[in-house]
Amino acid sequence: MALKLTTLALALGVAAVSLPAAAEQAQQTRRGNETLKKYCTGDYLNYCGNLAPEDPALDVCFEKNWKSLSENCRRAIDAYQATQNPKGGKRG
Repeated sequence: MALKLTTLALALGVAAVSLPAAAEQAQQTRRGNETLKKYCTGDYLNYCGNLAPEDPALDVCFEKNWKSLSENCRRAIDAYQATQNPKGGKRG
């Protein structure tokens, strides 16, 4: 099953823009998962840092580099996907 990371790109949001505190908090809530930011930012920078967080190619990059991603990042992605698709969708 293809890894669907479209929302991951938004959840990572890797400090692309500096926002005032209130706006930043609202933006993080809309983007979602702080766990993804915490555990996948390093992998994003190592493997896909040449791509903007909102670029759909980021999904492909993470899929391509899945086995190289840190274990914590892979777990965070699996957990995030489970909350987005509670009927399955866990990577096999």
